[in-house]
Amino acid sequence: MFGLIGKMRAISGKRDELLAILLESTGSMPGCLSYIVASDPADADGIWITEVWTDEASHKASLSLPQVQAAIAKARPIIAGFDSQTRTTPIGGVGL
Repeated sequence: MFGLIGKMRAISGKRDELLAILLESTGSMPGCLSYIVASDPADADGIWITEVWTDEASHKASLSLPQVQAAIAKARPIIAGFDSQTRTTPIGGVGL
C-alpha cells in the first residue's frame, strides 16, 4: 500500500469552499482505499488530507482523471499553499 498525509492551506475565509471541492472530486478513483479530508481545529485555514492507495502508481494515475483535473483547476485559485506532505506505507487498520 501507499499513503500520503498532507496539510494544505486555503486562502483566508475560503476553507469551506476548498473542502467542498476536495470532497466532490473523490467519488471514483481506481486504487483509492481511503481519502479523508479534515479541517484543522487549530488553524482556520488548514486542511489535512490522508490518503491510502493500493500502490503509488494508482495515486499517480488518479492525477490524470478528468474529475481530479477539474477539481485541481477549480481549487487552484483558493489554495494558499502546502505546509507538509509525508509518504507512508500503510499496514492496516479499521477500514483497510
